[in-house]
Amino acid sequence: MKKYDVVIVGLGPTGGTLANLLALNGFSILVLEREKSPYSLPRAVHFDDEIMRVFQTIGITKKFLKDTIINKGTKFVNNDGEILLDWPRPRTITENGWYPSYRFHQPDLERNLRTRLRKFKKVSVRQSSEVCKIENTKNRVDLTFKDLMTNKIHNVSSKYVVGCDGARSTIRTQIGTELDNLGFTQKWVVVDLILKKNKDDLPDRTIQYSNPKRPATYCRNVGKRRRWEFAIHDQENEKEILSDNYIWNFLKPWLSQKEASLERKTIYTFQSAIARKWRKGRVFIAGDAAHLMPPFMGQGMCAGIRDVSNLAWKISLCIKNKHNEKFLDTYQTERFSNAKEYIETTMRMGEFVNAIGSDKITDNISSQPDGTRKMQSIKPKLGFGLGSSMDKNRGKVFPQLKMKNGKTLDEKFSTSPLVLLSSKLKKQKSKNKIPIITEKEVIGLSSLLKNYEANAVIVRPDRFILKTCKTTKDFIQIEHLPL
Repeated sequence: MKKYDVVIVGLGPTGGTLANLLALNGFSILVLEREKSPYSLPRAVHFDDEIMRVFQTIGITKKFLKDTIINKGTKFVNNDGEILLDWPRPRTITENGWYPSYRFHQPDLERNLRTRLRKFKKVSVRQSSEVCKIENTKNRVDLTFKDLMTNKIHNVSSKYVVGCDGARSTIRTQIGTELDNLGFTQKWVVVDLILKKNKDDLPDRTIQYSNPKRPATYCRNVGKRRRWEFAIHDQENEKEILSDNYIWNFLKPWLSQKEASLERKTIYTFQSAIARKWRKGRVFIAGDAAHLMPPFMGQGMCAGIRDVSNLAWKISLCIKNKHNEKFLDTYQTERFSNAKEYIETTMRMGEFVNAIGSDKITDNISSQPDGTRKMQSIKPKLGFGLGSSMDKNRGKVFPQLKMKNGKTLDEKFSTSPLVLLSSKLKKQKSKNKIPIITEKEVIGLSSLLKNYEANAVIVRPDRFILKTCKTTKDFIQIEHLPL
């Protein structure tokens, strides 16, 4: 029986990201993907600065960036075209070192993730492979899968298994958990088109049409790609809706059949749900296997990548025998509340688009002098887990600061944890070889520590704050921290 450090089930954006993050640490990885080849049509179309930072860590941003555009934001309008709410996404670099919002074509992302994986000799990818059975033992997971091309059964063993296998997850079923419905379920038809030539009268940002008769969404995507989404009424015939005539009738207010070609048309059930249990022994779920959210905030894929960014470094430490298995319980406790806040905010946004709910989508809405109302993006902290709940900075994203040599901290230290230190404290050596950086080496660290009301900050490999410290005694205890 062949042995691996980790088996990943599913090679979409979530599974591909996890495989790359683990591969950076030199682990042996098997990725099982049910489909014969990557899906060539659009699906997810948005990610944010936090996710681009993860892509930076993996090393795909240089090639992938050319396949993206900066997203200008979203406007909510009523049936008369009046702006109900503006959600701008400024064209400025954020604390994560990237623009707040991007549009992309999912096949481009998956191609970049897979190309990067090929550089790692200890990573094996098997497509047309279906998981049949998993069995947790004390020290490993035994997994049986079927090659769908040959019908041959294979047995492998690994230290951990992670199910990134989507909404109909086999791994979720195998660990015996269910998705709890959070209350938003609605069918929409999603239409992707390619313009035959540029059409300047189409909006250059996302528009949410809050029309009680037919809620709709328009997305400006990469190149000449455009997307429309329309809510479906219960009494409507789904087969009829997917006919070309029906689709073009939907699109009539914006463009004609002469101006674009249909790339994809499909019906999705937009839903909000979250799994009760994300782990059983050495088996985990992530991404759509663990949670589902409507697309109104463009956070579905982002949530999955946040999951595996959290899980990857924790699994890495356990493989290196630095921590016992209890340490891995923090994966769900930290990620559950973060994902749920995104889901609940998205639900309120969906109700707003349907013109049936309150206009209080988030607390981050302000009235402007010109009478318009603007919304800011939410930035939920991690849930309880590592670090002290008394530390108000714990669980926040740590900015991607620049060093005085011109490099960013992420560029120089990649997946390493960090200690960043005020000149008020004496620099110590770490037995765990954790880099300790002083404010003399980093631009903007002094003011940041002042904002934190601290003299030192300990940063996790996933670039969340583990702990802020005021005294030397506080930070020299890093040998006992989970890093």
